[in-house]
Amino acid sequence: MNKFTSLLPLVLALAACGSSEPPAPASSAPAAKAELDQPATPTPPQSAQQTLAYTLDSAIAGDWRSEANKARDPYRHPKETLEFFGVKPTGTLIEITPGSGWYAQILAPLMHASGTYVAAVAKPRKPEGEAAQDKSSLQTMFESDPKLYGAAQTVVFDGAAPVFGPANSADVVLTFRNVHNWAMGGNAPAMFKGFFEVLKPGGTLGVVDHRATAGESFDKVKDSGYLPTEYVIKLATDAGFKLVAQSEINANPKDDHHHEQGVWTLPPTFALGEKDHQKYADIGESDRMTLKFEKPVGDQVFKTKD
Repeated sequence: MNKFTSLLPLVLALAACGSSEPPAPASSAPAAKAELDQPATPTPPQSAQQTLAYTLDSAIAGDWRSEANKARDPYRHPKETLEFFGVKPTGTLIEITPGSGWYAQILAPLMHASGTYVAAVAKPRKPEGEAAQDKSSLQTMFESDPKLYGAAQTVVFDGAAPVFGPANSADVVLTFRNVHNWAMGGNAPAMFKGFFEVLKPGGTLGVVDHRATAGESFDKVKDSGYLPTEYVIKLATDAGFKLVAQSEINANPKDDHHHEQGVWTLPPTFALGEKDHQKYADIGESDRMTLKFEKPVGDQVFKTKD
């Protein structure tokens, strides 16, 4: 093979290009593509609090909830209760005295993407009392997982003159098994007044508490943890609310309301220890009222006719 023959494939290849312009540098093509793909105005990435969203079902089923907490669902009926109160993942929801956070573990993740969850905790009177412990454990829970609880807010209130936020700022106020404590402490009327002040006109107050036998007086049962339904309704209506509906979602017909250590005889407290433990375990958690109130919108203003 002569030199011309060996160079022929190279000559033919150059001729086939048919272009007098030099080829673009290899690095320019990717650069041009990247420029085309880049939006004109970069959009900042959304935070986890904005991108994560939960339905009520997925919040209740969340794997962050302990098995012990989920085991109480058949007594507390979180889905049915929250649906009855009309809870949605939007707006501002305040939970009054969430304790160690049983409902907060559902409500805070539910609300954080499109709404605002506020935990209203009582100002501790003692550094090692129940209120202080609840406040500490709730704060620990919120800090443990910012992805779930990073948007949750906390407000500390004084039980004697409670303020839960700016007037007319909340869409929903909920409280679970707390009214009996305020009734025993003598500040229940002030608490309901605070609920009324913070709710927007048309806003919802949802109350769940231990229910006394119909017809029993408050003075008779006030130390038992049970409350007459009529007493709770009067607390709300005296504060300005109107009763919208009552539900038997959290009723327990096995509970006759009369126990040696009141409501604390039953699970989960089992105040009598091992005494008749199985008997009270078979009864289950207390019989409860579930009440939905509304802050009235107010008088309608009608235009005068021309």
